[in-house]
Amino acid sequence: MDAQICTIYEDEDLVALNKPAGAIFDWALERRPELFLVHRLDKDTSGIILFAKNARTQEYLKRLFQKHEIKKTYLALVVGEVKRKEGTIDLAIGRSRKTPLKRVSIGARRGKLREAVTRYKILKRFEGLTLVEAYPKTGRTHQIRSHFAAIGHPVVCDKLYAGKKFICPGGLTRQFLHAAALELTLPSGGRLRLEADLPADLAAALRQAK
Repeated sequence: MDAQICTIYEDEDLVALNKPAGAIFDWALERRPELFLVHRLDKDTSGIILFAKNARTQEYLKRLFQKHEIKKTYLALVVGEVKRKEGTIDLAIGRSRKTPLKRVSIGARRGKLREAVTRYKILKRFEGLTLVEAYPKTGRTHQIRSHFAAIGHPVVCDKLYAGKKFICPGGLTRQFLHAAALELTLPSGGRLRLEADLPADLAAALRQAK
């Protein structure tokens, strides 16, 4: 995939890029092989992804993620009208026995179960849909997708988790999940907040929802 690299922020230690949907998490390394991988985003999730520019910063950023000291904010449009204005989903996640690609909070699971906590806040309700901000405290694979599916409100157009509630408004072709913001302390000690605008396909789906 020939996805354009859009730089949100860069200094001598790290670079923040706006990953387009459809690109795998390390797509930027093909064009900037000097970068060091720090964390991942699902292929069809767009938004902010960090890369280090040296091994020292890579270890520093990984440590921040491991200690949950980077605040992550995602935008998700989910199926159904979520009743509570805000809440916390605290459900351990494990690999599905039936579908190995899935990480599930309910049903038959195998292997080690890992703690997973996601806070959320409702931004807007539509007819049959809810726009939420999600703040994952932990960083498990597919955490937001798995957690909202577990409470009966799967992410819109999520082929893996939505099941019978699968819908794709506005011609959407991938899950409505966007890594919208990150807050972290830089190696220099300064505090940094990064934001990535909603991409065109998700914005179009929201317009139709209105």
